[in-house]
Amino acid sequence: MSNTTTDNSAAGAEDQDLGAAGSQLSTAPSEELPNLPSLGVIGWARWFWRQLTSMRVALLLLLLLSLGAIPGSLIPQTGADATKVDDFRRAHTTLAPIYDKLGLFHVYSSVWFSAIYILLFVSLIGCIVPRTWQFVGQLRSRPPAAPRRLTRLPAYTTWRTEADPEQIREAALILLKKRRFRAHVAGDAVAAEKGYVRELGNLVFHIALIVMLVAFASGQLYKSDGTKLVVEGAGFANSIIQYDDFKSGSLFTTDDLVPFSFDLKDFKATYELTGPNRGTPRTFQAGITYTDGAYGKEKSTTIKVNEPLKIGDSKVYLVSHGYAPVITVRDGKGDVVYRDAVPLLPLDGNVTSNGVVKVMDGYKDAKGAGEQLGIQAFFLPTYGGGASVLSQFPSLLNPVLNLAPYHGDLGVNSGLPQSVYQLNKTHMKAFKDAKGWQLRVNLKPGQTTQLPNGAGSITFEKDIKEWAGFEIVQEPGSGWALGGAFAAIFGLAASLFIQRRRVWVRAVRGADGVTVVEMAGLGRSESAKVPEELGDLAGILYDQAPGAPDPDDDPAESADPEVVPAEGAEK
Repeated sequence: MSNTTTDNSAAGAEDQDLGAAGSQLSTAPSEELPNLPSLGVIGWARWFWRQLTSMRVALLLLLLLSLGAIPGSLIPQTGADATKVDDFRRAHTTLAPIYDKLGLFHVYSSVWFSAIYILLFVSLIGCIVPRTWQFVGQLRSRPPAAPRRLTRLPAYTTWRTEADPEQIREAALILLKKRRFRAHVAGDAVAAEKGYVRELGNLVFHIALIVMLVAFASGQLYKSDGTKLVVEGAGFANSIIQYDDFKSGSLFTTDDLVPFSFDLKDFKATYELTGPNRGTPRTFQAGITYTDGAYGKEKSTTIKVNEPLKIGDSKVYLVSHGYAPVITVRDGKGDVVYRDAVPLLPLDGNVTSNGVVKVMDGYKDAKGAGEQLGIQAFFLPTYGGGASVLSQFPSLLNPVLNLAPYHGDLGVNSGLPQSVYQLNKTHMKAFKDAKGWQLRVNLKPGQTTQLPNGAGSITFEKDIKEWAGFEIVQEPGSGWALGGAFAAIFGLAASLFIQRRRVWVRAVRGADGVTVVEMAGLGRSESAKVPEELGDLAGILYDQAPGAPDPDDDPAESADPEVVPAEGAEK
């Protein structure tokens, strides 16, 4: 073997013209500037389409889409939390009108974000379809025949051998196919090509982007997201009327809800008792029984943080927890008019909680007059004693319930909606103690306080239940989005790390009757891999067809030939 060359220098225009051998090493569209449109509307439309489907515009649109998503992450969104949006408007009276005009409170449904989204979608499709057909055509065709002068290629080697040209071509064909090249004999040379997966990965990457865009769009249109607070012993059925809060996509209907139900059997939470992490949750789980479908078999499971229950397209997440002390209210005659577990909302990490008890029907005072009761409740799972108003630990180590009762009209019959966790005191009067102060009492489990003037009593029962907050999410496109993300990563890796290259082996008999073997390689881009691979292939083929001495060489000196880099493309 006499010469191996790797020529990366810039050659003239004539040397760069390799004909079919150097064509179609990728499916990238031609970057030639189109002629300026001179056909009126049709010409301009053709020019606009070429620009839109170019790779640079697709990358620009993808960048704009990423930048456009930033306000959606930093600014409160009406679709996620309308209350925070209202608070933002009250706190920023100057910015809020500007944000409204720009659609920054509903970024993902705004006109400008949708325009970027649709243009990117069209650009990707317009780019992928022709490249896919071109790639299919390349797969169905054979590697192009060898150029007339292989010395023009960036990787080249040659040697003389006494083997027949047909034997060398046959050996080269077997070797290249063994190395997973697509190879065939074309004239006096073997043409081979490898690395089609690079273009396949490129196409897979772009198709995966389309899949992710479609999945994102369908997820936004058909998604649903609701929350439900469930007390131990109670349950939930997947119906809109049972949600505490519910929002959905514009094309979502009630028929799209996955039919299932579940009951909360118990909730367990344990916490660190000592050390710097005192009060940090160690376990946080809800034991439930559920049924899939209207007549499904009842099953038991445990829902933990970040381990949701999956039923069809729905996922049930455990998102919050608190206490629901059982309170009994009796009227002036001693009749029970209210008995229930009252969920109280946590205020801090130690589950200091507050809420309201509303007795709307059935209560009568000592004189027999009908009224309504409202009781402000403040609960401390671990009371620290003295004037402490905050719980000292999340667990029920020393529970105390502070109550402030009111009587009058709760306003529930006015037709105006009101929160079950807030008390409208507009038409309510506080009960007074013997000193004329507002009545406030601290009760421990099992204790009862009497209301003034025989108005009844309130009992804090020993049974303290817990509640769990669940978020039920239904995103039909999430699986497709995840699959598209993995496919995009695979396609991108293939397009970056796999190189498409071609190899030619020519064997012809020289004027002196000795066979001249030429090998050359060409890659899509300059890389050391092509010369290295060519050298490896040439070494194997050289062992099967050893070199013959040149006419002017000493046979003793040619017995052990070496592969040396040549200074030029030819020698």
